[in-house]
Amino acid sequence: MTLDDYIEQHTTGEADNLWQLERETHTRLLYDHMCCGHVQGRLLKMLVTMIRPQRVLELGTYSAYSTLCIAEGLTGDATVDTIELEDELEPFIRRHLNRSLVGHRVKLHIGDAMTVIPTLPGTFDLVYIDANKRHYCDYYNTVKPRLSHCGYIIADNTLWDGKVIDTDADDAQTRGIRDFNDMVLADPDAEVVMLPLRDGLSLIRITVDPTSPRPHIK
Repeated sequence: MTLDDYIEQHTTGEADNLWQLERETHTRLLYDHMCCGHVQGRLLKMLVTMIRPQRVLELGTYSAYSTLCIAEGLTGDATVDTIELEDELEPFIRRHLNRSLVGHRVKLHIGDAMTVIPTLPGTFDLVYIDANKRHYCDYYNTVKPRLSHCGYIIADNTLWDGKVIDTDADDAQTRGIRDFNDMVLADPDAEVVMLPLRDGLSLIRITVDPTSPRPHIK
């Protein structure tokens, strides 16, 4: 038994529909490693339950596993808007949203996040970033002004398979994650904790009203 196996066994189980969704992700989709999986999914649900957001924005739906984990933690009339670039994933996503008891809480948008976000009204209490790593800084600067007061951002893949500390890694995605991590740490409005869960998960709390006029962080 590995330590990861032990962690899996001592984390509350997922619902049957999520187990089936993860199984179909691994058997039917390319890049199945992009599915956040059981432990991270349970953490997302718990964080949402603790934060109690009314509106959540997710950048990067993929197979909708993380989307449904977020939706599980919502209460009342709370909803999650999720944006997926790849339109060929839409039938898979909608099928699993329709199978879920919380799928009605999800509003799916197909398109580029930087184009879709300006079309969405209002503010968000929580934003989950798991899209193109090259654009994490752009996503941050775009969603930060759209957060409600003392809102939260959760960013996935912030360790990027350890490449963030590999001096030989200089591809665009690695540079994007490094720049994002440095930018968030330097942002005086942000409090961040990076967790070594799977590929790295950064929990970010914006400690001032993001709608007040301040320069973008670079």
